[in-house]
Amino acid sequence: MATAPHPSKIHPTAVVSPRARIGRDCYVGPYSIVGDEVELADGVRLESHCVVDGHTSVGEGTHLFPFVSIGLAAQDLKYKGEASETRVGRRNRIREFVTIHRGTAGGGMLTQTGDDCLIMAQAHIAHDCLLGDGVIMANAATLAGHVVIEDRAHIGAYSGVHQFCRVGQEAYVGGYSVVVKDALPFALTVGNHARCYGLNVTGMKRRAYSRESIASLHHAFHLLLSAKLNTTQALERIRHEIAGSKEVEQLVRFIESSRRGVIK
Repeated sequence: MATAPHPSKIHPTAVVSPRARIGRDCYVGPYSIVGDEVELADGVRLESHCVVDGHTSVGEGTHLFPFVSIGLAAQDLKYKGEASETRVGRRNRIREFVTIHRGTAGGGMLTQTGDDCLIMAQAHIAHDCLLGDGVIMANAATLAGHVVIEDRAHIGAYSGVHQFCRVGQEAYVGGYSVVVKDALPFALTVGNHARCYGLNVTGMKRRAYSRESIASLHHAFHLLLSAKLNTTQALERIRHEIAGSKEVEQLVRFIESSRRGVIK
């Protein structure tokens, strides 16, 4: 079994490669499998029947619940076994039956989560997805390949995000939604196919955004969604009428950088 600077507890039924790097104070539970190229940082905990394989690193303090699978080959017919990576950040809680697949040559060779994410039971993070910090994915939420989820976004239960889409910072995607374009930051996006219903006011207040920031974003979303303007016209009005709000500037940059278009 793998050795560590300070003893970690590895259950006798676990299969841990002698080439794996196991940090201090880790726990590898019954019937779990840890592959040759895996690195578990200090304090990582794998409950029973977890599989971590491939060129995969799991950050400090992350907790994997039973039947989690991380770092296995992508469900992509173009994947030919290239030595791609999976990186899981620190202090994540990854619940039962979650699957996170390694990257591919067609998408940057990397699948990655940030820190302090909550990935609930049966969620799926496909190849080449990039998640920021504090992301929440509710039960059975599914990301197709090449999806970007920005910091503190929330993906509701049983929702699906189409490949190459982005979900912006602080966005809230409601349960059972189908996202086929980019979901705007700070917004409520719900439905099949999803539509944007304006500013996520509750989320903004919970995150202690200022009244000025919330008011500026309210005005920006009014121009985008309710003022009978096309997107180009709305952006021109936003630049002219709203100055000095970094959140509004972020919203504008997100729209301008969209390749698939944004949900309105």
